[in-house]
Amino acid sequence: MTTTAVPTLQDKAVEQPGSLQLFLRYLRRNKGLAVGLLILLGLVLFTAIGLMTINPKHAYPLAVATKKPPSLQFPFGTDFFGRDLRAAMVVGMWQTAVIGVIAGGLGTLIGVVLGFLSAYFGGKVDALIRTVCQILTPIPVLLIQVVIAGSLDKRDVTIFTMALIVVLLAWMGPTLVIRAQVLTMKERQFVAVAKLSGVSDMGIIFKEILPNLLPFIAAAFVGQVFAAVFASFYLAVLGLGPLREPLLGNIIWAAQLQGAFFNGWWWWPIGPSVAMILILGSLALINMGLDELANPRVRRTE
Repeated sequence: MTTTAVPTLQDKAVEQPGSLQLFLRYLRRNKGLAVGLLILLGLVLFTAIGLMTINPKHAYPLAVATKKPPSLQFPFGTDFFGRDLRAAMVVGMWQTAVIGVIAGGLGTLIGVVLGFLSAYFGGKVDALIRTVCQILTPIPVLLIQVVIAGSLDKRDVTIFTMALIVVLLAWMGPTLVIRAQVLTMKERQFVAVAKLSGVSDMGIIFKEILPNLLPFIAAAFVGQVFAAVFASFYLAVLGLGPLREPLLGNIIWAAQLQGAFFNGWWWWPIGPSVAMILILGSLALINMGLDELANPRVRRTE
């Protein structure tokens, strides 16, 4: 007579892969997310190492010799205004990251709060939030941002001002996404059990629903950072950003204004343009990868 060995808790722990192992396995399956994270890591390293090695003053006008092509002394060259373009790109990428994180974080936070208020409590609050979102959603965000940025005194515009301009309409997307998820989640059995057990509304929100929505919130945050970075780019390229700061869009705008390509200063707009493409491309790939991770309907299996 043969006996079947009963697996112990230790055996089960060995058999079950950890969170890191599952994530690495998911990265092998989701090449887009892996590529996006690698590009973003490279950009972070470029900025971090650059901030430790450059002279920040060289990112501003009249700091170095003008119109110098790339060389050992100036790997990215210098521009018409006497800025070291490597230093300008390092500082500009850091400032772009600040705008993206502030605007994306505030937009996501406001969206999460409004989404929970609307879906969980319902009633007049839900009707008001839905109505505001339905009215504002069709309005072109670019148009509103251009009008607001264009009405400000350029001397008063800072990277924090740009972040606030971007975040004005950045909360609608996360609000609608979180509202839809909470409406589905609050009808689940575990929420009903929590209510019968006497758990308060705040306890249900923070202990039962919110942890299950973290993948959606992470995806919404990355999406808002992408939108904020893109908005900071096109506002700066239009000349509506803080003109003295070396934002990537400002560098491209100044190169266009001075006719860089026509005058043979080809290196001036090339670096910021490539950096812009890499930043937006990496954020887009990460956003799509997180969306697949959060949404079971589009999630692939091995």
